[in-house]
Amino acid sequence: MSIWRWADWIEHVPEEARTTLGEGDTPLIRSKRIGPEAGLRNLFLKLEAANPTGSFKDRFAAAAISHMVARGQHTCVATSSGNAGSSLAAYCAAADVSCRIAIVETAPDPKLRQMMAYGADIFRVRGFGLDPEVTLRTFQALELIGSRPDTALQVSAYVYSPLGMSGVETLGLELAEESEEPIDHVFCPAGGCGLVVAVARGFALMVERGRLASSPAIECVQPEGNNTAAGPLREGTERAHPVESTTQISGLQVPTVNDGDLLIQACRPTGGTGHLVTDEEVWELQGRLAREEGIFCEPAAA
Repeated sequence: MSIWRWADWIEHVPEEARTTLGEGDTPLIRSKRIGPEAGLRNLFLKLEAANPTGSFKDRFAAAAISHMVARGQHTCVATSSGNAGSSLAAYCAAADVSCRIAIVETAPDPKLRQMMAYGADIFRVRGFGLDPEVTLRTFQALELIGSRPDTALQVSAYVYSPLGMSGVETLGLELAEESEEPIDHVFCPAGGCGLVVAVARGFALMVERGRLASSPAIECVQPEGNNTAAGPLREGTERAHPVESTTQISGLQVPTVNDGDLLIQACRPTGGTGHLVTDEEVWELQGRLAREEGIFCEPAAA
């Protein structure tokens, strides 16, 4: 079954408008070597690459495009560094919605080919995703285009697409249901920070429903070269801040705040904090996950 069995927003989307490719219900795997070697007997890995286009962004796209279809909107305008664009392009194709995507300068070519294979129109913007000023101006232009009645701007962030991000909250719901033992900590990578917020909100829903006594600590992990929220969360400040992104970790190169303030508000009450890692540590762990766990993931997930 897909994320639809978890979704609170399902009643707002008529059945004929629902667009699904079987996303969600991804495996939760106990670490066999990396966890035990670190003294963590119960380290689990959530394999979101098992989603239809290969990332958790399919949860976002399923909700976002379904809501567009329900509203009679036929053009999706989006931004992406890779995964969100691939997901939106696929779900737009399934729903017969046209898709136009502004691509960050450093987006990997294989992801661009995946988007184009689904029929998306893409255009790369120099400095987008690296320079905060260029990134801000690009978003402003896209927001203007996305304000047309038959069009919607879809960016995987609550500040832009809260309905789409409601689909990502199913990650927290699934983790709470799948785990056989209470979860102490959930570590989430952060670029624009929406994933971390969504997971925190998913667990909060389970607490509200009386399915959990309390939320686990939701931990934010960012590359040192894109420290918009992890540092402020750890330092006890209330606001995230823009940076000039220097990380080479594709998918986490988001120099603007986006959902950073929401992340701090969502994580701090759970007892979670921020963690910064070097690009070299990310690539090393990516290799270890493949060699020691049999899990081939993107650097952003590692």
